[in-house]
Amino acid sequence: MAITRAAPHEDGARRNGPQAPPAPPEGAVPEGAAPEGPGRLTSPLALTMVLLLMVLLQSPIRRALSAPVMQSWTTVFVAVVVQALPFLVLGVLLSAVIAVYVPPSFFARALPSRPGLAVPVAGVAGALLPGCECASVPVAGALVRRGVTPAAALAFLLSAPAINPIVLTATAVAFPRDPEMVLARFVASLLVACAMGWLWQRLGRTDWLRLPAHAPHEGETKGAAFWDSVRHDVMHAGGFLVLGAMAAATLKAVAPESWLRTAAENPAVAVLTLAVLAVILSICSEADAFVAASLTQFSLTARLAFLVVGPMIDLKLFAMQAGTFGRGFALRFAPATFALAIASAVLTGWVLL
Repeated sequence: MAITRAAPHEDGARRNGPQAPPAPPEGAVPEGAAPEGPGRLTSPLALTMVLLLMVLLQSPIRRALSAPVMQSWTTVFVAVVVQALPFLVLGVLLSAVIAVYVPPSFFARALPSRPGLAVPVAGVAGALLPGCECASVPVAGALVRRGVTPAAALAFLLSAPAINPIVLTATAVAFPRDPEMVLARFVASLLVACAMGWLWQRLGRTDWLRLPAHAPHEGETKGAAFWDSVRHDVMHAGGFLVLGAMAAATLKAVAPESWLRTAAENPAVAVLTLAVLAVILSICSEADAFVAASLTQFSLTARLAFLVVGPMIDLKLFAMQAGTFGRGFALRFAPATFALAIASAVLTGWVLL
């Protein structure tokens, strides 16, 4: 029988195990990697091209910015952003402190055991704890996870971003000639928060609510969690503030005055228009008062609807509520909150404004 002798390199491979594949030649592109070459558009190249384009078109851009419409747009935009930014930053910092350093068990111990009484107590507690919408949703989820009745947690979720001290102070600054707007916003928002809590206690079902599985910032140090929360809220709230200021400036400078006057002259249409606008713009509650104050074509009641609806239900809040408590919950909770917020704003505006 003939015996075949393995080649020396094969014998070594058997003794030493599998060998690493040979290194690719210098300059070769690994398999599956995107080739780098003149055809690939990188971020620095894109920025350079944009800057070059702006330099080449500086004359048309200068002429466009010098137009009266653009000057009016820029004035409103800058005024809204500059007025709102300090309150936004302060609200984000305080919100991060509460989300990271105040344990959820504190709220569970502070609330009454009876759900009917816990709802208004949780609603009033929102007036004492500064925080924006982005912070109220995870805090409410933590409350439910720690055993707080969902009705009370939902009342806190709605009241905290709507009637906290930062928001009420910003409202007073935005409406210096109409101080009654502060009281109207407080009363209308607290009514909605308590009404939704009691409504959930009466009609809500456990299978509609998906309990949160884990806490935000779990596994991080408190310092890292604090700065993560600040970065997250600044990016989200700041971006929505810019979009809201742009929309307010556009309505003020570009939209035909006849359209706005027609919408504003009909009380029902004015209220519904600004309520829908609040949902679409999704402005942070620390800054929405300045946008509402700039919409001078509309009545105080219509602008109150804007201030009551926005912190309770908008596009970003719907997404966050669906992600925290489940889509089935959000599809039921959002329309009911929207309808109650409009009704509460109209009733409060009729009495106080």
